[in-house]
Amino acid sequence: MPNLPSSVSGASVTCSAVCFQWPDGTTVFDELSVSFPVGRTGLVGLNGSGKSTLLRLLAGQLQPLAGSVTVKGSVAYLPQNITLNTSLRVDQALGIAERRAAVRAVEAGDVSAELFEVIGDDWDVEERALATLGSLGLSGIDLDRTVGQLSGGETVLLRLAALLLERPDVLLLDEPTNNLDLFARQRLYEAIDSWRAGVLIVVSHDRELLERVDRIAELRAGTVTWYGGAWSAYQEAVATQQEAAERMVRVAEAEVKRQKRELIETQIKLARRQRQGKKMQAEGRVPKIVAGALKRAAQESAGKLRILQQERLQQAKERLEEAEEAVRDDEEIRIDLPHTAVPAGRIVLSVREARLRFGCPSAITFMVHGPERIALVGRNGAGKTTLLRTLAGQITPLSGEVKTFVPLRFLPQRLDVLDDELSIVQNVARAAPGVTNNQIRAQLARFLFKGARADQLAGTLSGGERFRAALAAMLLAAPSPQLLMLDEPTNNLDLASVRQLTSALESYQGALLIASHDLAFLESIGVTRWLFVDQQVQESSADEVRALLAGSRAG
Repeated sequence: MPNLPSSVSGASVTCSAVCFQWPDGTTVFDELSVSFPVGRTGLVGLNGSGKSTLLRLLAGQLQPLAGSVTVKGSVAYLPQNITLNTSLRVDQALGIAERRAAVRAVEAGDVSAELFEVIGDDWDVEERALATLGSLGLSGIDLDRTVGQLSGGETVLLRLAALLLERPDVLLLDEPTNNLDLFARQRLYEAIDSWRAGVLIVVSHDRELLERVDRIAELRAGTVTWYGGAWSAYQEAVATQQEAAERMVRVAEAEVKRQKRELIETQIKLARRQRQGKKMQAEGRVPKIVAGALKRAAQESAGKLRILQQERLQQAKERLEEAEEAVRDDEEIRIDLPHTAVPAGRIVLSVREARLRFGCPSAITFMVHGPERIALVGRNGAGKTTLLRTLAGQITPLSGEVKTFVPLRFLPQRLDVLDDELSIVQNVARAAPGVTNNQIRAQLARFLFKGARADQLAGTLSGGERFRAALAAMLLAAPSPQLLMLDEPTNNLDLASVRQLTSALESYQGALLIASHDLAFLESIGVTRWLFVDQQVQESSADEVRALLAGSRAG
């Protein structure tokens, strides 16, 4: 990656007692203090923990209610969702159009002073731009081409190229591999590898990218915990911590049981002693005045002993609570979807000689039988999303035939199936008319939206929460979907959410058709067929897919 920061020695990023709330009163940070050192930091945490919000605070797009954010050096920020004016030329999107035009004017003989002011020292701006584009795998893109002619992945890389051309001291990347195919991801990895100076903070769920950072910062419960090394070292450290925490829970549980047992034994002894004293007094073996003194002393002693035992028990319970808090409890989605089952021999979907309006130029023919799990893989712009939208009936094919024979639900990349002005419960109710509010809430609890969480407005959800809500609306719909199609479902999901999605799909008994660049995820959900989308749609194995992708990149 060319053009590294020029003034990195003074680059720094610091938050001091930062407080931040959303307009609805939801607190994200309460006196967060953290400093990010020079080098590559992977910022991880559960969806909804505030990672993207923190990056926006560092980028100056949000302002804290209290405390301060101090960034020394120039800042460049790549958000999760990138929207560029499709009518812009590439050089305009890169922010070099004016300098490029000035250089060309001077080379043509115009010696106006204002042209030299525009250029400054950046006489090689066009060469730098082309070199940066080439380093990101965009060498074939002409600077005069329009943004609208680029694929989604190319747009992400173009925006990254624009940031790199700024030569920032601080680079903030929020889920940069979203929507990138395997080739584009590799280019991004190489760019991360090349970052040798300045502050780079990247929020990502991409394990391969996180293996390329110098350290991991975990944002959890409003605080940041640091782990040296990359993702695998972080996992090992967390696993070791969890083993120790679980041992402490077992020790604390044993101590609580022991203190309960000792309290019971103490009460039994005191009761026995009290009965013995009453018996002796009844038999006249102890003078009345002595018996009274002994009784008062015994009661006082018993009271002190009982209080001591109760205090010890309470302390043991408090130690148990502390130990339990140290154990991570990242809940899993637990659902039962028997109505989604499809008999093995049943035809679910039929595609015959269908020609897509965009992407793959060849006619497509294939069928889906029973509960097959089919992966659609291929380069950005190959037509995977267009194919899914055509199968879902959102786009009419140019020719050919697409037929579905079971209830179908399609979850697009943008998760725009939710109405932001409605609560999670209301969104699910729209998809499941006739289902009672209590039934919906019971099911939503299994998607980890319990109690008042189910009343949260969809527009206030984090990326992972929004995905869970959209998935709930799809899977709990009536009639139950027996064909579920997902477009890049792991985008914007942290690794815990990916596990939750995998858990949910394990419960799903219908047919699955999933477009994804995440091969590890596809293999984890038990894909039974692989369809490689390029100039045509061809049946492949997982190994053949990798070979095809590698061959395409080499080409």
